[in-house]
Amino acid sequence: MPHSSGGRPPCARPLTRRQVLATAAGGAVALPPEPARALPRRPRVRTGFDRLAGEGFARLAGRRVGVVTNPTGVTADLRHLVDVLHEDDRVDLRAVFGPEHGFRGTAQAGGSEGSYRDPATGLPVHDTYGRSPRQLAEVFARAGVDTVVFDIQDVGTRCYTYIWTLYDCMAAAALARVRLMVLDRPNPLTGRGAYGPVLDRALASGVGREPLALMHGMTVAELALLFDGEYLGGAVGPETVRMAGWRRDDFFDATGLPWVPPSPNMPTPDTALAYAGTCLFEGTNLSEGRGTTRPFELLGAEGIDHRWAEAANALGLPGVRFREAYAVPVFSKFQGRTIGGVQLHVYDRRVYDPVRTGVALLVTARRVWG
Repeated sequence: MPHSSGGRPPCARPLTRRQVLATAAGGAVALPPEPARALPRRPRVRTGFDRLAGEGFARLAGRRVGVVTNPTGVTADLRHLVDVLHEDDRVDLRAVFGPEHGFRGTAQAGGSEGSYRDPATGLPVHDTYGRSPRQLAEVFARAGVDTVVFDIQDVGTRCYTYIWTLYDCMAAAALARVRLMVLDRPNPLTGRGAYGPVLDRALASGVGREPLALMHGMTVAELALLFDGEYLGGAVGPETVRMAGWRRDDFFDATGLPWVPPSPNMPTPDTALAYAGTCLFEGTNLSEGRGTTRPFELLGAEGIDHRWAEAANALGLPGVRFREAYAVPVFSKFQGRTIGGVQLHVYDRRVYDPVRTGVALLVTARRVWG
């Protein structure tokens, strides 16, 4: 929080001269009482789960429910939806399904937490990562659910696995003949439009099942309707619980909602903004910043020096500048070795183009590094 004009943080408690002298002499000081703190104001946006709860969970009445979620499935006051549903007698919650990184979000990229019983609720947690729709349908059947609820915060980029977990769960729901409900959350990159190349179906994988732009510009509820209508032949008919108060030009901080890292290397909404372009570096022999304190904002490799930042800055890309940077990743590529490269500094996100920036960085890296 910025300091006041007097040079002291607004919440600081001033000491008297006597208290300062007593402290210097080793005496105890009775500090003035803490000022009352205002409760956080109510977020402007209500998520799909908040709206579902506001209706008294009427849409889940009489259903045997399973939830696909991770640490991002929280209420505005940071309670996890699994805890809320488990404690509510109106909901018959039978199981939890964990995606990549796991239900509690502890696994690194390409990993999961396995299947286990949640110690907080006693609910079975089923590992769904890497399973085909047919295998997922079998998991749903073993769990004894007739309704699968999806609630995970996406980051707005095609190559993030959670939207394809949604896709696979939808296909599985059609096979298992269970109901699927999607609880909406904001796209942190806004919903102003789609940008970047569209996936070639011949290159489909777990980070892209169907043709979709790199920055898709949709929320998960909108994606569910697209997947069902365009790619799954209308076989699912997903029920969506949309947000209230979200505007398509909202970045995440405009929503008033708390940010919970969707994965270990996505600590802030700023990371998500950079990731939409620098995720491309995951397919190269340069570090995308995993193992540093600024994943996807700090890029590099052994042998790269100041010339890369100079070449990137010379392009005059809108809304971003590049700093010559060095780091020693503690895991992933170049673990324990010094790399040189660039750090992105986005100073105007309204004109910043993540995809154009990511491609430009690939081109300049190739030019100066060879």
